[in-house]
Amino acid sequence: FFVKITMERFFILRSATIVLLLFTFNLHSPSYSFALQSKNMDRSAMTASAPVGNDTKERTYYLDDVPMGAADSILGIAASFRACTNPNKVNICVGAYRDEHGKPWVLPTVRAAEQKMLNDMVNKEYAPIEGDMEFVNLAIKFAYGSDVDLDKVAAIQTLSGTGACRISGEFYSRFLPKGTKIYIPEPTWGNHIAIYKNCGLDVQRYRYYDYATNALDFDGMIEDINGAPENSIILLHGCAHNPTGCDPTLDQWKTISSIMKKKNHHAFFDSAYQGFATGDAERDAEALRLFVKEGHMVALAQSFAKNFGLYGERCGTLSFLCPSKEVKEKVFSQLQLIVRPMYSSPPIHGSSIVKIVLGDDKLKEQYYKECASMAHRIREMRELLVAQLTRLGSKHDWNHVLSQIGMFAFTGMNSDMCDELTEKYSIFLTRDGRVSLAGLNEKNVEYVATAIHHVTDGKKIKRSD
Repeated sequence: FFVKITMERFFILRSATIVLLLFTFNLHSPSYSFALQSKNMDRSAMTASAPVGNDTKERTYYLDDVPMGAADSILGIAASFRACTNPNKVNICVGAYRDEHGKPWVLPTVRAAEQKMLNDMVNKEYAPIEGDMEFVNLAIKFAYGSDVDLDKVAAIQTLSGTGACRISGEFYSRFLPKGTKIYIPEPTWGNHIAIYKNCGLDVQRYRYYDYATNALDFDGMIEDINGAPENSIILLHGCAHNPTGCDPTLDQWKTISSIMKKKNHHAFFDSAYQGFATGDAERDAEALRLFVKEGHMVALAQSFAKNFGLYGERCGTLSFLCPSKEVKEKVFSQLQLIVRPMYSSPPIHGSSIVKIVLGDDKLKEQYYKECASMAHRIREMRELLVAQLTRLGSKHDWNHVLSQIGMFAFTGMNSDMCDELTEKYSIFLTRDGRVSLAGLNEKNVEYVATAIHHVTDGKKIKRSD
């Protein structure tokens, strides 16, 4: 009997021990821990959503409180154009070149460079922090001139002109005294304001365009630059001012240079249209090269989006002219330190294209002709638009449109007129009256001119009217 009881107790004890061991093992297993955590999270979620006292509002995750951002003033219009179903719709908003058929045009020299890259089986390795310096040096010579002393230019490859402006703002905010002001023309490219404010700079404006005459407000510009505190940053559009297409003459640039030297201002050029403005890349660089000749330690944001048609390649440079090679090396090192945590290194496809074209005498000569042809077609559209308005019987003086250069025509139309063009005629443009002439061609220019005539007839397009 006792033997029987003892054996039964032994089996019971052994079974209990096995169960205990299994339980202990499962308690420490990853799957059990995950299940336990999931169960606890479920309980937490239930607790978070349960009413507490008289508060019946559910607790929310922080992302629920993020407000809706405003649509970009230009890219939002482009999206509306794509959604429009009117077969007569016209996009004269986005600053991208279109051929006579309204289609994007890839320059033949760009295709030739890409073919060379394929033939040479170029790799896809990372670029250095500063980018492809062979490209950078060619780009700097393109802007400053072939005689530029590269030993005194601290330059890096950037994510087009936007990236160049962003890095310049970061550089200025680190190395100029706190409270330094940057003066930007009124009006200007819309992104300038946000870029430099986000860099912590004190953004101010200087008068540039006279809305009463639809012309350069040169006197106001000089007065404001002269009145700016010494050692301010003055942002200047290198050529084909965006959005007005209204540039100072060479003599006026000399006056601007003189005032800025007297005030010890920092000259910052944003050059997005070299070669695309007049069709002559050398002529379009006159203002920058004048400032260099007159002793300014200029800085330059350079983009190849428009003049090479490399919109999606994000290809550009940022450069600072320095007083010595030693200073250049210090500035260069700081630019690298800014880039590394920001985006590490730039893309290589677009820069490789520009490098091949500018580094090959035959392709470079062909490129200059292609760039001139784009400028020529835009000039033809400018003249044809004004001719159509005159033919339709418009009583307005549109000579200001003829005197402007570059991709845009700053018409003088107000926001109500622009809204009417979009709502009634499905013609999409920015609400400041800027027309991208690249969006016009012989098939749609009469339709656009007729619509403009209808919305402006009997109304003011100059504040002096």
